Amino acid sequence: MSTSSAMSARPEQKRFKGITLPPSGWTLAILLVLYIFTGLIGHDPWKNDDAVTIGVVHDLVRNGHWLSLSLAGAPYPDAPLHYWVAGATSYLFAWLLPLHEAARLASGVFTLLALTFIYLAARELHGREQAPAAPLLLAGSIGFLFHAHEAQPMLATLTAHTAAYWGLAQINGRALRGACCFGAALGLGFLANGLAAMLPLLPVAAFAAWRAENRRRAIVMLLGALLMAALLAGAWLGALQRDAPDFLAAFWQDELAVFAGGNQPLLNLTRLSGLLPWYAWPALPLAGWTLWAKRRQLRTLPLALPIFAFLVTLLAIITYLGARSTTALLLLPPLVLLAVPGVSSLRRGAANAFDWFNMITFSFFAILAWIGWSALVFGWPERLGQQALRLEPGFVGQFNLLGVSFAVLGTLIWCWLIVTSPRSPMRGIMHWMAGLTLFWLLIATLWMPWIDYGKTYRPVSAALAKALPEKHGCIAGLNLADSLLASLDYFDGIRTLALTSPAGKKCDLLLTTHGAPGAGSWQKVWEGGRPGDRRDNEKLQLYRRQAKTTANRQAGGDQQ
Repeated sequence: MSTSSAMSARPEQKRFKGITLPPSGWTLAILLVLYIFTGLIGHDPWKNDDAVTIGVVHDLVRNGHWLSLSLAGAPYPDAPLHYWVAGATSYLFAWLLPLHEAARLASGVFTLLALTFIYLAARELHGREQAPAAPLLLAGSIGFLFHAHEAQPMLATLTAHTAAYWGLAQINGRALRGACCFGAALGLGFLANGLAAMLPLLPVAAFAAWRAENRRRAIVMLLGALLMAALLAGAWLGALQRDAPDFLAAFWQDELAVFAGGNQPLLNLTRLSGLLPWYAWPALPLAGWTLWAKRRQLRTLPLALPIFAFLVTLLAIITYLGARSTTALLLLPPLVLLAVPGVSSLRRGAANAFDWFNMITFSFFAILAWIGWSALVFGWPERLGQQALRLEPGFVGQFNLLGVSFAVLGTLIWCWLIVTSPRSPMRGIMHWMAGLTLFWLLIATLWMPWIDYGKTYRPVSAALAKALPEKHGCIAGLNLADSLLASLDYFDGIRTLALTSPAGKKCDLLLTTHGAPGAGSWQKVWEGGRPGDRRDNEKLQLYRRQAKTTANRQAGGDQQ
């Protein structure tokens, strides 16, 4: 009787069984794809890198400047790989998405590749069982979340770094394939972000060759990899030398300026020490635990390689790359590879505490996201709704059935996951990654209209276009950020000339954010900004040159 009862109970247990851990196959793929592509569409270009990148792609697609890039009609000397891929996705999805959303899909492509390569590198270094922790840790890093969902060229560089680590991890077992992978990564990485960001990989490759079982073969293979990289980079450089030598000269000038000095290593190190604890969470503390728990194995290649790579990349960032949020992305792959063994070796008490912290934290954040959405759409809680309107005056929340449906589905899956996930050393980082994905999904589906309302320059650009005279000449620009120039060009085709240029000095209109030079020479005719812009230097001002000044300037030109 007891045997039959046990047999009948087994199907019920399987019916309510959660996902298997470590996650693999479709489970891992679906989670990562949901994480990657949520939030890439559904909003306008935003300030900083997102707007600049989309502005370059817009110019590339509209004018066919695939070889030498430009922004709002002016040369933009930068490495082209991310813009090429973004231009390709813009063409492929032009029937479905506006250009800025289709271009942003390139970031999803590079993010997916980076997560794939970090998984492959972890599998080579730490084995198949521990490898799924690597993409979960990389995608779960808080700093990575922000940049993975914007049009960000550094994502292409990050992908090249992860591919390079995969290649170097194969230096003993599959030297030829590893060298080919490393060479392709190095060459494409140069096309992604130039020379400076790829230089840290050269000493890492030398270290891997020195530690290889067959040192002579490894050195020969890596020399071949350098030749492959040179051929890939040289194809673009050679084409520039033939068709756009001025652009090539400007590109090399910017590349060499990175090494010219001016960086403050101690200041950069201080900034990174304040940035990394939250930026690289939870990879950073797990990497620290690996150093302690595996302290007798630190000389082995699976641990020595990421340790050396982290130190070299850190040195590059503080000496010449600069301690910025984008450059800090390059520290994540070696940290993740070092943190992977720490997941399985974490003590049960610490693992359970980390797991409970994740479940409680993201459940709390999910509740806050839903309450905030209620305030935005229904005005309840009333005080929170008033605060939201104070931050973004004029916003009117609307109920979006599709977005709410996705948000409800994601919340239900989260509840199912935390109830049914089996005990496993990987349960904590799985819940962290899933919780972060849920929070980002709720922000993208429920809060995105409010965020986009405050960040987009579309209404500002439209108001400026309406304020311009019907038949106006050139517009001079003063103290305008690249992101603003890109937005004005993308939305309404408004372009400016630098006020200090010979052509800009002849313009009768001036666009600026810091007031016109020479108070008596210009008259303000328009001012505008985003709803949340309160400071004067955040608002755009349009000036017209005074008639007397114009007459004097024309008279002076006639006398000359």
